[in-house]
Amino acid sequence: MIPEIGHFALILALCISIAQTVFTILGAQFGYSRWIALARPTAYAQFGFVLLSYICLTVVFLNHDFSVLYAAQNSNTQLPIMYLISGVWGAHEGSLLLWALILSGWTAAVAFFSRSIPKVMLARVIGVLGFVAIGFLLFILVTSNPFDRLLPAAFEGRDLNPLLQDPGLVIHPPLLYLGYVGFAVPFAFAIAALLSGQVDSAWARWSRPWTSIAWLFLTLGIALGSWWAYYELGWGGWRFWDPVENASFMPWLVGTALMHSLAITEKRGTFKAWTALLAIFAFSLSLLGTFLVRSGVLTSVHAFASDPERGVFILMFLGIVVGTSLVLYAWRAPTLKSAAVTNLLSRDMALLLNNIFLTVATAAILLGTVYPIFVDAVGGKISVGPPYFNLVFLTLTAPIGVLIGVGMIVRWKSDEPLRLMSKLKIPLLISVVVGVILSLMLPEWTWQALAGLMMALWIASTVVLALSERFNGRSIGSALRSTPRGFYGMLLGHIGIASFIVGVTLVSMYNIE
Repeated sequence: MIPEIGHFALILALCISIAQTVFTILGAQFGYSRWIALARPTAYAQFGFVLLSYICLTVVFLNHDFSVLYAAQNSNTQLPIMYLISGVWGAHEGSLLLWALILSGWTAAVAFFSRSIPKVMLARVIGVLGFVAIGFLLFILVTSNPFDRLLPAAFEGRDLNPLLQDPGLVIHPPLLYLGYVGFAVPFAFAIAALLSGQVDSAWARWSRPWTSIAWLFLTLGIALGSWWAYYELGWGGWRFWDPVENASFMPWLVGTALMHSLAITEKRGTFKAWTALLAIFAFSLSLLGTFLVRSGVLTSVHAFASDPERGVFILMFLGIVVGTSLVLYAWRAPTLKSAAVTNLLSRDMALLLNNIFLTVATAAILLGTVYPIFVDAVGGKISVGPPYFNLVFLTLTAPIGVLIGVGMIVRWKSDEPLRLMSKLKIPLLISVVVGVILSLMLPEWTWQALAGLMMALWIASTVVLALSERFNGRSIGSALRSTPRGFYGMLLGHIGIASFIVGVTLVSMYNIE
C-alpha cells in the first residue's frame, strides 16, 4: 500500500506542477490576480506531495519491502540504517526522486522567503520552476518509477553498491544536488525577468542570494566528492577529470561567473544581457550533466546504467528548456541596454574579463568531455584525458589569478593607472620575493612551482591589502559593523583560491604514486 501511496503522490505533484505553470505564467501575463495568488499555494502543495512520495520510498527501504523492484536491487536486510536511508538515492530512480524533492524544496523556499518581491514577478518565477518540475516528474513516472512492483517479492535484496557504502557518499549526493538543482532558481528569475522585460538591478538583487547559496552547496558537494574519490577510488592528484566529475564542475565554473556578474548588474546596472545568459547557461549545464550521467553515453564510475529511452527523454527536455530560453533571450537581448559605460581600467572590466575566462574554460572542458561522444557516434575512437584538461584549464585560468588581485583593489567605474600601480606594487613585491624564497626551499626547483607560489601569494597579499584599506583609519568595531557581509565572503573565497593554487602546485610538481 505504501508504494502505491508514493506513486499516487507523484502523480498529484505532476498535476499540481502543470497547474502551477499554466495559471501563474498566464496570470502574470494577463494580470489575473486570482491566478497570480496561486503561486505560493501550488509551490507548497507540490513540495508536500513530492516529500510524501520520498518518505514512502524511504519507508519501503527501512521495512525491507523487496516487493518493490528498486528496493530489491539496492538494499538488503544486513545494511546499516544509515545506508538504508542513503540507498534511497543510491541508483537512478531514487536519485531522480531526490532531484525532484530538492527542486520542489527550492520552489517552496522561494515562495516562502520572497515576500518583498512583486507578486507578478514571483508568479513568473514559480511558474518557470513548475515547468522544470513537470519535465522531471514526467521523466520519473514514464521511464524511472521507483515504486514498480517485483512479483513475486524477492526473499533478499541484491545489496547497495559497495562503493556507495561510505559516510562521504551519504552526504555527497544531497549536497551536490542542492547546488545542481539550486541553479534552477537564478534560471527561473532570469526567464521571469526576460518575460517581463525587466532585467535590471532589482532582478540581480533578488537573484544573488539564491545563486550564492546554490553555488555554496555545489562547492561543498564537489569538495566532498573529490575527498571520497581520493581515498576510496585512489585517484590521487588534484583532479582526475572523470567525465561525470566534469559534468558537475562546468555548472560550478559558470555559477562562479554568474555570481560576479550579478554583483556588477546590481551595483552598476551593466552587463544585464550577459548576466541573464550566464543564468541560462548555468542551469543548462546542470541539465546537460544529468543527460551525460543518465543516458549511458559516458563511461564513468559515477554514471548510472541506463537505457536509450531515458537518454532520449532527457535530451528532448534539455532541448526544450535550452531552446526556448535562448529564443526568449535572443528576442529580449537587443533591448537590454547597460545603464553605464564600462571603463577599461575599472573593477567592472576586471570582473567582465574574469567571467570571459571562466566561460571559455568551461567551453574547453565541455569540448573535451563531449568530443569523444561525437567521434564514437561516427565510428571512431578517441580518448581525451588529464593532459588536455590540465594544459587547457590551467592556461585559461592563470589570468584569473592576476585579475583577482587587481579586481579587489581597482575602483568601480574608472581608476587612475598611477594610483593602482602604487597600491599593487607591495603585493607584487611580496609575491615575487617570498615566492622565490619558498620555491628554493622545495625538494626540487621548477618554474611551475615558482609561478604557482607567486600567484597564490599575489592573491593572498591583495586580500590583506583590501582588508587593510577597508579598516584604514577606523576602529575595528566601526569597520566590522559598516562592512557588508559580502565583502568578507569575497575575501574568504579568494583566500580559498590561493590555498587551492598552492595545493595544485605542490601536488602537480611533487606527487609520488
